[in-house]
Amino acid sequence: MNADSSGAAIAELLADAMLGKLARWLRLLGYDVRYMQDDDAAIAHAARAEGRILLTRDHQLSERRGLRTVLVRSGCLTDQLAQVVEAVGRLPAGTPQRCMACNVVLVAITVEAARSGVPAYVAETVGSSSDLPFHQCSECGKIYWKGTHWQGIEDQLDEALKDGAVRCTANRHRA
Repeated sequence: MNADSSGAAIAELLADAMLGKLARWLRLLGYDVRYMQDDDAAIAHAARAEGRILLTRDHQLSERRGLRTVLVRSGCLTDQLAQVVEAVGRLPAGTPQRCMACNVVLVAITVEAARSGVPAYVAETVGSSSDLPFHQCSECGKIYWKGTHWQGIEDQLDEALKDGAVRCTANRHRA
């Protein structure tokens, strides 16, 4: 289990094959989420060995002995995010985001450092909006920035983390 700057424990998570999209979005929030597509025995072993909380939609896997699990009930991403964050706790403000592919903490980089890895128009438009508008994964080299899609991502995260919200259309009362 990791700790934040105050020494408080931060949950380390392991998502099974059914929850790849959830794993990527939790990484965007800063959660340490290992993603595995192995058989149940290997997943359970890894969760135990690494002290991770297992995120799964598999009832049988969630009932295995010696595992700390969150049985994710919904198929809707915003509901899944809300359930997991409620179960494991919110991360402290300022927790760095992680690479959605590798799970490595992203590092802020300058426009100049990003220029060779992003389209020219992105370097010009996004690069002029902030001192360090780009972040890079030191493992895979992927570069992230807050492009035109970012407002939609923030809206979805806000909806997922809003207390008491009815999030997914399938969960809304139909007249």
